[in-house]
Amino acid sequence: MGQGLGTIQGYVYDAQDRLPLTGATIQLTNSNLGAVSDDNGYFKIENVPTQTYNIEARFVGFRSEIKYNLIVRSAGNADLIFYLKEEASDLDEVVVTSSPFPAKIESPNSIQNLSREEIATYPGGNNDIAKVVQSLPGVSGSVGFRNDVIIRGGAPSENVYYLDGVEIPNINHFATQGSAGGPVGLLNVSFIEDVTLSTSAFAARYDNALSGVLQFNQRNGNSRNRNLNFRLGASEAALTFEGPLSLPKENEQAKTTFIVSARRSYLQFLFKLIGLPFLPDYWDYQYKVNHKIDDKNEINLIGIGSIDDFKVNTPDDITEEQRATLDQIAIIKQWTSTVGISWKHKLESGFLQATLSGNVLDNEFTRYQDNQAQQGVLFSNKSREAEQKLRMEVTNFLSDWTLSYGLSLQRADYLNETEDVVNSINFSSQIDFLKYGLFVQASKSAFNDKLDFSFGFRTDGDSFTENGSEQLLHFSPRASASYHLTNRLTLNASIGRYFKIPPYTILGFRSNNNQLLNQDADYIRSDHYVLGLEFLTRLSTRFTLEGFYKKYANYPISIRDGVSLANLGGDFEVFGSENIVSSGEGRAYGMEFLYQQKLNKNFYGILAYTLFWSEYTDLNATGYRPALWDNRHLLTFTGGYKLNNNWEVGIRNRFLGKAPFIPVDVAATETSYPTIIKDFDGIGAERLNSYNSLDVRVDKKWNYSGWSLNIFFEVTNLLGSQLPQAPQYGLDLDDNGEVILPRNLIQIEDTNNGATIPTFGVVIDF
Repeated sequence: MGQGLGTIQGYVYDAQDRLPLTGATIQLTNSNLGAVSDDNGYFKIENVPTQTYNIEARFVGFRSEIKYNLIVRSAGNADLIFYLKEEASDLDEVVVTSSPFPAKIESPNSIQNLSREEIATYPGGNNDIAKVVQSLPGVSGSVGFRNDVIIRGGAPSENVYYLDGVEIPNINHFATQGSAGGPVGLLNVSFIEDVTLSTSAFAARYDNALSGVLQFNQRNGNSRNRNLNFRLGASEAALTFEGPLSLPKENEQAKTTFIVSARRSYLQFLFKLIGLPFLPDYWDYQYKVNHKIDDKNEINLIGIGSIDDFKVNTPDDITEEQRATLDQIAIIKQWTSTVGISWKHKLESGFLQATLSGNVLDNEFTRYQDNQAQQGVLFSNKSREAEQKLRMEVTNFLSDWTLSYGLSLQRADYLNETEDVVNSINFSSQIDFLKYGLFVQASKSAFNDKLDFSFGFRTDGDSFTENGSEQLLHFSPRASASYHLTNRLTLNASIGRYFKIPPYTILGFRSNNNQLLNQDADYIRSDHYVLGLEFLTRLSTRFTLEGFYKKYANYPISIRDGVSLANLGGDFEVFGSENIVSSGEGRAYGMEFLYQQKLNKNFYGILAYTLFWSEYTDLNATGYRPALWDNRHLLTFTGGYKLNNNWEVGIRNRFLGKAPFIPVDVAATETSYPTIIKDFDGIGAERLNSYNSLDVRVDKKWNYSGWSLNIFFEVTNLLGSQLPQAPQYGLDLDDNGEVILPRNLIQIEDTNNGATIPTFGVVIDF
């Protein structure tokens, strides 16, 4: 292959039965380059100039599909997979093009999708998928050193995550146990085909979702060639290897492909060099093996895991600000592992999928007096939670109906040893129980595809909680409908009830005399009502406007602090390990506006604005109070422009409105320090400042014979905006960094939390 030229290859399948389509036409838009698929659905386009394209697959009788923002390199191009949907009407050589925006009959609204290239070039994201998701409507995320995904005013513990249909408990390193957020993303962007976020209208197959379902679809390894990818970012280095297990002969398809990666952080070296008081050190790995047994059977094996070690670093010339930070840092040693195998079998009119998976989170969380082990333990939590899951799903295509049904069976095992000196808590706990559920969902298009509607239910139970076996208490019906007012304008509506079992940290909490205190906890309930309009101005451009209302019941409330646990889980603590009562209520409501442009005339972008309110009751039940996530206003613009000679410029501007915070009880903290005592009765009395940040990224790609190079330069927080923070408290120090006696608590001014950070990265494909 000559310098500056690449090869595009992939497959075209029928979306319904997954059989290959022979004779499909694949064409690069605004180009005369193309190919026709063979008997295996395989196509190959050679000698393609290395630049960015949109590519379209067409087949008579099917809706064509366009993939946008395809970057062609001289090496490292992933296989493209097209799934074309059959057109119900007689087209007579006319080909209708599918919308590039996600649309499912069971989830017609509150659903967004990002492609692999949109994720990889996201400004300020550092290839971190959890940060990229924060550009979508309704997602506020967190400010500062965390990756919490906060959706429509719900807590970060209200979301579920699926990787190729396998549920994974978290997507971050140093994850907050019982919740899901952390400082650094766990998923390798090199694996991802696309990401789909549903913020309501959840399909019945998903359990435990109250605010969001994030589905990460991984690509298969290259089916014809073996490739190596090296990525160096702002925080870690990653190596990814992929290809067929054995190289196929010409015109043959490899039966088995693989993709595997390992990543290593170097933040700990950088942080130590510049004198920061904490050192995050982590490894992670990820793999996927795909094996096609025959035309009707396929197996996927996936795995992902991490090793995390969070240490403290005491600078020689420590400042009051650094000392205050050190006093609150815990020593975290954590490892996670998820392994899943799925079998997909084609039926005569549908398919069956069985998924067997297991996941483990091992967490050791310790806070010492003055961060020195010899000074004694203030708080210690050693725990492990493990799950084994079996899911069976069947999808049948019956005339104009699509019927899905299935069941799930899970075993949960949770162990915990906790010592809390401040609150005089000391216990060991072990619980082991079963969870089970079943679901049914039916969907249909009617009136010449003018009306799409779907209805279904799921019901869940368990063998541990007092009401767990009464599945009718956890019966969750849902329904949705879409009406196409015109070819471009669609009215969408959905209603649904969703349940979530409380986290294991709550269920396994015991008193000092070994009594389980939360076995009477109820499933958390959330009722959703959504109405929206979608308008397509052209195939690549859409506007949406949605109104939503979420109503919560049975939310856990802390008996000790009197606060709803909906306000917790967004910090580096152990979430939920306390005595609770399931009497909390809540509500989140508002409206969202979205403008999304797929690549057209070298530009792509997303503009999202959300106006919302988020409120919960406390133990006193005196009425609703603002949640910590009640920013009211969220505004995000993310976009990019393709320049000549493989240059690309991207920007992200993010605005978050004023959020409430929990003030510190200064008088109580004087005697308990370094343990900070919060005044939970003061939630909502004051708010943080609003936050506006601008990130810029510039990419330049070079293509050589047999390898390609991408160098990118990012500037995070170009405007130098100060991170909104609640008042911080620490000890008064003398000029030598020693604590002045008697110890005196003072408010600390953070003078360096609005830094503009330039970084660069390198991506090499062989």
